[in-house]
Amino acid sequence: MSNAELTVSSPLKRFRELTGQIKQYEEILGLVYWDMRTGAPRKGVEQRSEAVGALSAETFKLSTSEEMGELLQQLNKPEQLAELGEIDRRLVEETTKDYERNRRIPPDMYREYVVLTSQSESAWEEAKANDDFANFVPYLEKIIDFNRKFIELWGVKTTPYDTLLDMYEPGLTTEELDRLFGELRARLVPLAEQIASSGNRPDTSFLVGEFAKEAQKKFSNLILKEMGYDFEAGRLDESVHPFATGLNKNDVRITTRYLPDDLTSALFGTIHECGHALYEQNIKDELATTPLCTGTSMGIHESQSRLWENMVGRSFGFWSQYLPALKAHFPGQLDDVSTEAFYRGINVVEPSLIRIEADELTYNLHIMIRYEIEKMLFNEGLNPRDLPEVWNRKYEEALGVTPPSNAQGVLQDVHWSGGAFGYFPSYSLGNMYAAQIMDIARQEIPDLDDQIASGQLLPLKDWLTDKVYQYGKLQRPAEIIERISGKPLQSSYLCDYLENKYRDIYRLE
Repeated sequence: MSNAELTVSSPLKRFRELTGQIKQYEEILGLVYWDMRTGAPRKGVEQRSEAVGALSAETFKLSTSEEMGELLQQLNKPEQLAELGEIDRRLVEETTKDYERNRRIPPDMYREYVVLTSQSESAWEEAKANDDFANFVPYLEKIIDFNRKFIELWGVKTTPYDTLLDMYEPGLTTEELDRLFGELRARLVPLAEQIASSGNRPDTSFLVGEFAKEAQKKFSNLILKEMGYDFEAGRLDESVHPFATGLNKNDVRITTRYLPDDLTSALFGTIHECGHALYEQNIKDELATTPLCTGTSMGIHESQSRLWENMVGRSFGFWSQYLPALKAHFPGQLDDVSTEAFYRGINVVEPSLIRIEADELTYNLHIMIRYEIEKMLFNEGLNPRDLPEVWNRKYEEALGVTPPSNAQGVLQDVHWSGGAFGYFPSYSLGNMYAAQIMDIARQEIPDLDDQIASGQLLPLKDWLTDKVYQYGKLQRPAEIIERISGKPLQSSYLCDYLENKYRDIYRLE
């Protein structure tokens, strides 16, 4: 062992122990959150939230401790940093960033916030079920107020909202996002207008009816297995709002929501969450016990859920293979539906109220609305009590629909109840990343569409593991997309994909 290795080994060993302990605490917290969102008794939420707050506070103290600061100071010395391997160097870099951000937050303030958001998610579920925004707004006001204080403590970037964006997509700015969203609008709004005036609207009547929940469950499980989801390292449950949670790479759980009168909600929700899970289950083993064992950003994470849900799950080839199995699960209900009719029906473009049930084209407008509202909250001081009015007005302007209730409007998403402001743009970024990645996949796997049409989904999963999944947080989003495509993120890939797909479906000239 060299003198340099001897010098670095002791602080590195302790640093690894400390970050490993934090990772273990976070796994326990993840399990508690999963339980709270999948059927924990409502009366236990308040006390459970206090327990979450206590453990979160201990985790926070470890991550911002004097010892952690001293270790990072030693390991960040140029001569010691140069001796670290790729994984340790990246781990030091990410931990330093988190340390510098978190140490600005007083521990008591952090604990209070964690307890609040734990209680808030339960309050949101109740408010949504009862269409009662008034009872939820006090929680929302406190959460927004906390985030405004956090931004001040962290230091405002170009705008307060830029500070929040950086939490989910490192380096992203509102200036860049305004440009990307502007490009999407310029090409997708005229396309949506052409579709709206087209006389070739697909038939969707066969998607309406009573679809047995147990049959939906069985088909969801079948598709998960076909996609390569490892049930020995995960499970499928139900929740009010579908989600995926990676406790560790060998325990990645997903949930979905079954609607008895809607065949597609659970189906595509399950495929979407499986995309997230495939990412987390296939990170390289060397990262397993480190904070790098997760997606590199929410945009890249969403690229995988959107790629599998839409570019695979809503493709013609996919249903030429799996429609017979779907018919077998619902005997007599879909017998007369052809693959062409089914494909066109599940890709109908229609302005809608609910984001998670929106078509691929108008989905991005749902995201832009949320992005604009979040900027208003943090850059312009919008009062949370005015959210329903602003939400409804923007939906009417962008999509020509007005929510008949807050449950179908401002209360439809869980994100704000957990303080996830700055998250929503990740979905449209994910669409853009996905289109760019899928374009390269088709170039490198020339018969990819034929493989999908014959039920061979694992070659694509293996390609994505090689290009994206295995790296976890080892590489930054920009590094991943440029390594795969040789270009930075561009909106044109998504626009080209959507124009080609919908011109064919709607027979546009």
